[in-house]
Amino acid sequence: MHFIFWLLAFVLSGGAGYWVYNTDKKRAVPYPWLTALLRSLVIFLTLLLVLAPVFTITRNETQKPVIVFLQDNSRSIIPALGADSGTYGKNARQLIQQLGEKYKVVQWGFGSAVQTDSLFQYHQTATDISAALTRVQDFFGRQNLGAVILATDGRFNQGMNPLYQPLALHSPLYTVAIGDSAAQKDLRVAQVYANKEVTLNSQFEIRCDIVATQCNGYSNGIQLLDGNTNVASASISITTDRYDRSVSFTVKATKPGVHHYIISAPYAAGEKNITNNRRDIFIDVVEEKKNILIASAAPHPDVNAIKEALSGLETYKVTVRTIDNFPTSLSDYQVVILHQLPMAGTKVAEEIRAAGKPVWYILGPHSDGPAITQLQRQLNVNMNMNAQHDVLANYNTTFNLFTLPQNTQAVLDKMPPLSAPLGVVQAGPSAGILFTDKQSTNSPIWLLQQGVPAAALLTGNGIWRWRLYEYKNFGNHSVVDECIRQTVAFLAANTNDKPFSVSLPKYVWRDEEPVMLNATLLNANNEQVNTPEAQITITDSAGNKHNFALERNGTAYHLNAGVWAGGTYTYAAHTVYNGKPYTANGSFVVESVPLELMETGADYPLLYGLAKKYDGSLVPAAQVASLYDSITHNQNIKPMIQTNTQTVPLVDWKWYFFLLLAIAVAEWLLRKYWLAQ
Repeated sequence: MHFIFWLLAFVLSGGAGYWVYNTDKKRAVPYPWLTALLRSLVIFLTLLLVLAPVFTITRNETQKPVIVFLQDNSRSIIPALGADSGTYGKNARQLIQQLGEKYKVVQWGFGSAVQTDSLFQYHQTATDISAALTRVQDFFGRQNLGAVILATDGRFNQGMNPLYQPLALHSPLYTVAIGDSAAQKDLRVAQVYANKEVTLNSQFEIRCDIVATQCNGYSNGIQLLDGNTNVASASISITTDRYDRSVSFTVKATKPGVHHYIISAPYAAGEKNITNNRRDIFIDVVEEKKNILIASAAPHPDVNAIKEALSGLETYKVTVRTIDNFPTSLSDYQVVILHQLPMAGTKVAEEIRAAGKPVWYILGPHSDGPAITQLQRQLNVNMNMNAQHDVLANYNTTFNLFTLPQNTQAVLDKMPPLSAPLGVVQAGPSAGILFTDKQSTNSPIWLLQQGVPAAALLTGNGIWRWRLYEYKNFGNHSVVDECIRQTVAFLAANTNDKPFSVSLPKYVWRDEEPVMLNATLLNANNEQVNTPEAQITITDSAGNKHNFALERNGTAYHLNAGVWAGGTYTYAAHTVYNGKPYTANGSFVVESVPLELMETGADYPLLYGLAKKYDGSLVPAAQVASLYDSITHNQNIKPMIQTNTQTVPLVDWKWYFFLLLAIAVAEWLLRKYWLAQ
């Protein structure tokens, strides 16, 4: 069909040209063939617009391989390079210049964040290698990424271990090892594990990891101090050059308030870096007795198991009720535990909504999933309560809302399954998942949802069997009881019985970051208000006082206190509401120890592992220039030809209309000129 249209266009334009030729020849036009040709072109080009053909344009573009040079700009690089800093910078810049002649080179510095300038300044206060590699993948993963050069000492203190991050990097990774590969003598308190809040007269655990290198023969006691008082100690004896051990302290909370604990490890002889031999922890000891309500749809052994787990704790008063004598008011309870409640046909959901209390939901055949979803908007319980199945629990090691005994997973491996309804539970973004289904790691079994009010959810019933089996296999039920107690403590900690309180996101700050304080004032209906003025006084260890006015932020108060020098500080906030004064006190610590000095030396095994994982190689910083040969001789790093095909309709070309107009005007002018002579 298209051939007929083209043939018709040629015939019509040729016929028009022939007719014009004969007519102009009779008129004695000097060059009739020229006017005939112009008329044929006008007719033909006009008919092309009617046919409206589409033209395909193909362009080939050659993309150079992208080489990303990632330079560690953290403070630890300065001592790692030492006197070779200038030489390394010169060699690295020369390598970048040489690679730029053949490839597209992108230069990024990284530390706590990625930067695109000041490549060799080494001023960032933290190191996050995984975030830098993730950004490379996000920016250049779909381009012709030839290679990544990672120049670092391998010491990271933020983000995940880059060796285990799920990174889809299909280009070779070359690592430049900065620093001495020889391990230096160092003893440090690596990590601390403790609950933020404990109850008065209860015993709690503070655990820390002690890591030592080249400290063979060291024998001493790790001390736990409450202020200036030594409350516990643990002896360690090191018999190897590489040492890693967890040390545990059991402490009794005998005094209410925020306690400042210090873990101190005496330094080893010849140890140069002694700044990492101490860690600070703050724990709030709560004095108030919490009223706990356990309500169930019917008598169940789980209820008795939870009650026994909470028994013996002086800070809890436990009340057990069934649905037939459910309390008319929940105002006297700080935490509500609902076993297979709310259920259809009852007013439990309405009373829970009106009370606004933290709730622990334990699901069963009588539970009303849609009602729970309505009560807790951040939880989506999409389960068939009538279809029960067995689920085995698996401990989520990334859970960090509180700490559990170290043998938790070993105990879970011996536990019988829980009976849970079929379906899924979708948790909110601020949820902490404690246990997951072994058959489906994405399906939570035991989770805790942060918020106001907080909530917890156990999708199955049968924890009474867990207590029996733990006692059968281990002679106690400490792990199961601790799971129950810590869940209740988490919910109880989110009840604010103090009308005026001050909180900090953390109690230990670095001397390079501003200290932030938040305050809340509650009215008689437990609603946040900030109508009165509120002031706060911060006192340093020398007794110098600094007065601030708390700024209103929404319905609460907020203060950016700025950057403070290293030391221990106390604060006292006060306000007056409805003629009644309120106060709140606390303390915090500012560390002058840079995070980058917590570890020293280069981590060559990590850098070698990264290079091997991504088909690259490792070179010392002194041989950084040799990477030019490694990259240029890599046959997989080559330009990529990208073909772009574009279809353009003829009517979209503006120049075409001007061409058609120019030919028509030319014919008209020529004929006018010749006929006028």
